[in-house]
Amino acid sequence: MDALKIISADSVKQEIPAFEVGDTVRIGVNIREGDKERVQMFEGTVIARKGSGISETFTVRRVSYGVGIERVFPIHSPNVKEVKVIRRGKVRRAKLYYLRDRVGKAAKVKEQV
Repeated sequence: MDALKIISADSVKQEIPAFEVGDTVRIGVNIREGDKERVQMFEGTVIARKGSGISETFTVRRVSYGVGIERVFPIHSPNVKEVKVIRRGKVRRAKLYYLRDRVGKAAKVKEQV
């Protein structure tokens, strides 16, 4: 187990912003199209954080044109260029999977003051 930690120590990012479940974040994701690369922004509410160390991931949910979209991002992935916190959320749960069943204003997370 210690050998895995030593190997993965090189890939761990140091400049991760502090964000929690319930926060609205904007993620810059590196997209490859043929031989071109560009950064695409994905903004939504963090509904889950899982794992630890090099394998830590977070799930972001947004509603686009009436369809809910969820993406899972590895925190230490080289394809995740930036994570910017837009607003803090006030929640009392570790996982916000219940937001999947809600629509409209009921799916909003209150802002932390």
